[in-house]
Amino acid sequence: MEYPAPLALAQAVSSPPAGPGWWAEPKFDGHRVAIWRLQDSVRLQTRTGRDVTSQWMDLALPAMQLRPATVLDGEAVVYLGGRIDFSAAQARNASRPARARALAELRPATYAAFDVLRHPDEGDVRHLPYLRRRELLLELLEDLGPPLQVVPATDDRETAAVWYEVLLDQGIEGLVWKHATSTYRGNQRIWRKQRHADTLDATVVGFTGPHARPHALAVRLPDGRVALSQRLTSVLATQVGERLVGATTTGRTRTPEGDPYRALAEDGPVVEVLAGSTRHAVVTVVRAR
Repeated sequence: MEYPAPLALAQAVSSPPAGPGWWAEPKFDGHRVAIWRLQDSVRLQTRTGRDVTSQWMDLALPAMQLRPATVLDGEAVVYLGGRIDFSAAQARNASRPARARALAELRPATYAAFDVLRHPDEGDVRHLPYLRRRELLLELLEDLGPPLQVVPATDDRETAAVWYEVLLDQGIEGLVWKHATSTYRGNQRIWRKQRHADTLDATVVGFTGPHARPHALAVRLPDGRVALSQRLTSVLATQVGERLVGATTTGRTRTPEGDPYRALAEDGPVVEVLAGSTRHAVVTVVRAR
């Protein structure tokens, strides 16, 4: 496997997928991170391939207990008052190393592992079905314990329904559904995410401001409309900017409401927007995917 690895994605759904063979996992609201246990060190990558080892040293150090040649996929989460705090995880990921170390002292992170891409004995296991990869993941982490933990999973729909309702108070934002036979395919929406949050996936088709730190985004909504977002927070601007650097633009254009923006030659990243805000000309972006 070559570093960084493309990570699998999920498609938003409003209800559990139909048919047999689906397993549900709680959806931890943190920052997507893959852990690479190398021969003599550990590296952590984001979904976009950025190295964030220095931002999550409180996860990198215990990950040295993993066997070399292991690659895990999961979420780096931060708990505040017994509840997962998404903004705390985002702030950590966007911090410089010194600031990240200080935040780790105050708010240590937990790693919610939900998949394995490489196994020290089996090699690249992305071609294996979900249930077999999960068996391997449980074996790898069974003797380690916190802060590296495997997320629970169930194929019982009643249990999944209870999780969906009860775990909300702990900051679990919903469920991720994975089919028992599915292989791991990076950059493809092979899973299904069922969230409490009233959000929609939208595709970035343009922006205002500089590539590296856009001020606002022009997004294409599920119904095909293009609208301009509100001004991005500094964290969101940095995250989206990483994916826009080097993107080709075709010049200035306007939304149907008349808001000007620089159009992308090809579709950009996917972001989540508040569903209620899409009734208006300006939408609210809550996170990048």
